Formats: sequence, structure tokens, C-alpha cells
Amino acid sequence: MTDIAALNARHGGDGAIAFTQDAGGLVLAEVANAQARATLALQGAQLTTWSPAGEPPVLWLSPGAILRPGKAIRGGVPLCWPWFGAHPSEAAFPAHGFARTALWEVAETGRRADGATCIALRLPAVAEARAWWPHAFELELRVTVGTALELELVTRNTGGAAFTVGTALHAYFAVSDVRRVALHGLEGLPYLDKLDGGRRKRQSGPLTVAAELDRIYLDSAADCVIDDPGLARRIRIEKRGSRSTVVWNPWRDKAAALGDMGGDETYLGMLCVESANAADDVATVAPGGEHRLWVRYGVERD
Repeated sequence: MTDIAALNARHGGDGAIAFTQDAGGLVLAEVANAQARATLALQGAQLTTWSPAGEPPVLWLSPGAILRPGKAIRGGVPLCWPWFGAHPSEAAFPAHGFARTALWEVAETGRRADGATCIALRLPAVAEARAWWPHAFELELRVTVGTALELELVTRNTGGAAFTVGTALHAYFAVSDVRRVALHGLEGLPYLDKLDGGRRKRQSGPLTVAAELDRIYLDSAADCVIDDPGLARRIRIEKRGSRSTVVWNPWRDKAAALGDMGGDETYLGMLCVESANAADDVATVAPGGEHRLWVRYGVERD
């Protein structure tokens, strides 16, 4: 059982971080500073909310999200690790890996010179993980909450043999109406259409959404920008350590089938733009080496 009082005594720092436990039993780090507010669940090291000062939420959290230990949380920024999507050979293994439902530990907290709040979490040994993924590793997530939100997922190989990981920062972004936004930064790129048997296609112009969407864009290293006229803002997604971008919206029928989307039309308020190591972009980590996947989310207005 997590000792909330001990967490606050050790990591509460300058008062910008408060650890709590919600009614469902999830342990949360609530961050509030002059620049932004955010909520981070220790389960899965998952950001569930982030709002810069004066801004509506940038991350989308499903009103039907199941907020209980052991259940994947629909919304925010789930971590996919050490594989993305279904396991390549074992259908019974958990989708998107085991990191997103494991309980992480707080490694350190602090304040950056510009006033942003920093939290580092690490994944302790997971008993079941050896059966799913028999490698020696360390996994850390570094979170910086300020006028921008920065996440860095660090995979270290502490064993004697190389291993390969598939990863994603599976961000759900809040939008006014997904039918009226445009996603820039993927123009001209090849992509795998997972709704068409993984056929390879090519993007023409900015991406707009008018139906279910599930694509892996390849050779994608440039910034992506969600242009949202309804909220009069743009969300800029910068990244390093990734050359694949996943774009997903379940649309009406899939959303209804998922069971945790929270209503008939909630899918219209979200768009997943995921910085990933997926398809042919999986990362090989040598013994003693590491892989870093870094993102920065920022809001721009005219």
C-alpha cells in the first residue's frame, strides 16, 4: 500500500505537488504552479490532465474512464511499452505492453529554473513481466509541467544482450470538434492503414477526420500541429527519438463498442496523435545502452 503522507513529506517540495488517493484507489500527483496544472497517476506513470494557466484542458480524459488499479485509463497520455498494440506473437499478452497498468515509483521531484515542476518516475520490478518480456532493463519517465508539457521515456538495457522495444506516448488531445480540425506535419508521408489490412498509402495534404481512423505514419520526425479553429488554438507536438506517428480516432461504432468512452458523441472531442516507435521504427537497445523518446506539447494562439 502506498504511503501518501510519506510521499508528500519526501516529494512535496515547494508545495507545487500534492499526492492524493482517489475514491477508486489510484494514487495521484496533483501539480499546480504559476504556469499550469496537471494530474499524474502513479499507475502507468500516466498524465491524465494538463492545462496551461488560462487554457482549457489540452489532454482529453474520457468521462467513462475506469479509474481503478489494474485497469487501463482511457485518456491523457498512456505509455505503450515494451510493445505497441498487440504483442507480435502472443495474443494473450496485454495490449500495448505492461507498463501502463503497473504501479510506478516516484524517483525524484524538483523545480526548474523557469518555475516548471519536474517529476521522475521509475518502473520497479514487475513479477509478471519476466514471463511477458524476459530482459533486464530500467524504465524511467521524466515529466516537466509548465507552459509546455515535456515527457521523456528512457529505456536502459542492464543485461548482456540487445533487445528491441516498441513504444508510444499515446496522447489523447482535447479538440472542439474533430471533424473541424486539421493535423499538419504529415503531408506527403507514407502510412500503414490499419483499417485496410495494413496497406501502405501516402498522405495528401493536411489530415482531416471524417470517419474512423487508425494509421501509423512512417518517416515522421517533424513537428505535428493540431489546428483547432473552434478553440482558436494550435497544439504543437515536438519529438525526438521517434520516426513514427500514430493517429487514431475510434468514431461512433468503435467508441460505443469500447465501453469506456463515456457517451455517444465523446469521440468528437478527441484526437490521438502518438509519438511512437512502431512498425519499422522499433528501437534496438544494446547492452549498457539506452533509448530516449522525448516529446513537448505546447499551445499556440494568434
